[in-house]
This record gives sequence, C-alpha cells and structure tokens, in this order.
Amino acid sequence: MPTADHRAAAPGITLASALEEWAGEDARRRDVATTLTALAAGTIQLARAIAEGPLAGDLARTLSSGEAGEGQKALDIISNDMVIDALRKAPVAAVASEENDAPVLLDPDAPLLVAIDPLDGSSNIDTDISVGTIFAVFPHQDGTDAASVTAFLQNGRDMLAGGYVIYGPHTALMLTVGAGAWHFALDKDGTFRLVNAAVRVKEGAAEFAINMSNYHHWDDPIRAYVDDCLAGKKGPRERDFNMRWVASMVADAHRIFQRGGIYLYPGDSRKGYTHGRLRLLYEAFPVAFLMEQAQGAAIDGRGSILDLSATSLHQRVPFIFGSRDEVTRAARYHLEPSGHGERSPLFARRGLFI
Repeated sequence: MPTADHRAAAPGITLASALEEWAGEDARRRDVATTLTALAAGTIQLARAIAEGPLAGDLARTLSSGEAGEGQKALDIISNDMVIDALRKAPVAAVASEENDAPVLLDPDAPLLVAIDPLDGSSNIDTDISVGTIFAVFPHQDGTDAASVTAFLQNGRDMLAGGYVIYGPHTALMLTVGAGAWHFALDKDGTFRLVNAAVRVKEGAAEFAINMSNYHHWDDPIRAYVDDCLAGKKGPRERDFNMRWVASMVADAHRIFQRGGIYLYPGDSRKGYTHGRLRLLYEAFPVAFLMEQAQGAAIDGRGSILDLSATSLHQRVPFIFGSRDEVTRAARYHLEPSGHGERSPLFARRGLFI
C-alpha cells in the first residue's frame, strides 16, 4: 500500500522527478533513487539494442549454458553487461544476476545490493515477442561481505524497490518503492514518463496463464483448478475463461497489471522442477512486491512470496500471482481440506506447488 508521506505524482512527469519527489532529503531513499535512475539508463540503452533486432546480428544464438542453468543467448550477455555497467554509477555494493554464478562486486562500501534478471524471456528473442529486465533492490546489511552470496540471502520484506522493464510495442517500466505501483512509458526522446502512479490489479478477470504442455506433470490440485477453468459455463466456475501463455513472465505480468487475471508456474514432477522454474531473488520477489503494492497477490502456494527468505542465489520457487480474488481461489484447491467450495480437490504426492 502507498506510504502515508507520498502523494500521487502527476502523470507525464519524468522518472527522475517522481523519484526525487519521493526521496526528499532522506539519505537512504536518495541512494535508492540514484540506483533506480542508473538502472533505468541501462535499460534504455538495452531497449535500443533490442530494437535493432537482426540488424545487430544473431542476438538469439546460444553461446553457452548459463550459471543459473539456463541456455545463454548472445543478448543475455549483452544485457547483463549493459545493466551492470550502468549500476557502476550508483551506490551499489554488488549485483546478483541470473547470468553469473556469484555476485559481481562493484563498491564494497556502498549501501545497496541489486538482484537482476537482465533479460527475462530470452527464448523469444528471435520471434519478436516481448522480453524484459527484472530487478530488486536490497539494503547492504552491516557486517556482510557484499561479494558473498550470504549478503543477498534476505527476506522479501527487506526489499527497498522492485520492478521490471518490458521491451514490447513500447518500452514500459513498472516500479515500486513501497509507495504503490508506478507505470512509466519510454517517450520518443528516450525518457521514462509516468503513466499511472496508482496501478491496481483488477479482480473478476476471466484469464489465466499457464504452460499447458506441462499438464501431465502437474499434481492433481493444479489440474483441478485448470480443469474447472476449462470447463467454462458448464463447469463449477459457471463462466468461460481465456488462456494466455507468452513464455516471457514479464509479458504475462504486464497483461495482468493492465487487465487482471492469474499466472501460475507451479512445481511439477519433472526432474529439477519440483520447486518450480522461476527464481526467487530476482524474478518472484520483485514481481510479488509490485503485485502486493497494486492490491494483487503473489504466493508460493502456501503463503505470500514476500514472507520467504532466500536460501541460495539462484533458488527456484513455485509462483502464482495476479488478481487477489483468483489467487486466493487457486490456493484453496490445496489449503482447504474441504476444497474451494465447488468440488473437493484431489491431493497429490508433493501437494500443490512443492
């Protein structure tokens, strides 16, 4: 929820102005504002590179298997370098990235840490589907070595800022500093300008996003939830649903911020996916922070994502987020012994998400 000392900024003002107004004379906030401004500058540079597409070469070619276990594309490496270089101009002690095994040390005495997924959805590069940069800003706790993994093993509620930039038909920034969810758009002059300082995730939406190709790997409560949606008006939900799946989490998240709905990536029976696919520190945490600030919800199946504490740098987590009413309903398929009021769910070996 917005903090009491922040009034909604006027649409059209620049990101720098909005952050300056929010920060005031508070030293910690000014450090966060400086970091977010630097990060935004890096993503603007990246937006230009992405816009060149194949004119910049084969950006979708696979170079190696990333440290986090994902195939690294050429643009993954480019985006990682651009964002980290931009953060060298900010009061950031170290950066934890999906593309690096260990934190990258910048300034050991700086007050902040940044966790990033430099290019979410990179498998879509060659198909011209939206991709994005996801980020979370944490305090550099006193007494911790910024270059160590331990420095980043914080609770979701410790986050000072979180958000993403999505590179689509237009480049947009979704940001929270704990004062609501802010939506910015990149103008023709290369400046992020405020669109909405009070984004709200709508309830009552009839869209869900899930990778149906994994249906036979899911545990029964997830199948039950999806089956009830697919049954439409003749099923227990008594309404028709649309399914959306982009394979770029920021694209699905951005759609939900605009018109509501739910996103699900549960754990399943595949080797390595028992705890889901998405990364807690630099994917789930920042999107969950945004969702809660926009009056939506984000859970791991049993509770709020933001109540979790990271235990490793590239930790995976089951992830459901979106409209609060629908996320609550999805959770009940597992949490309530009597089911969700429409039918009793079947329980599986590991439960809903783990």
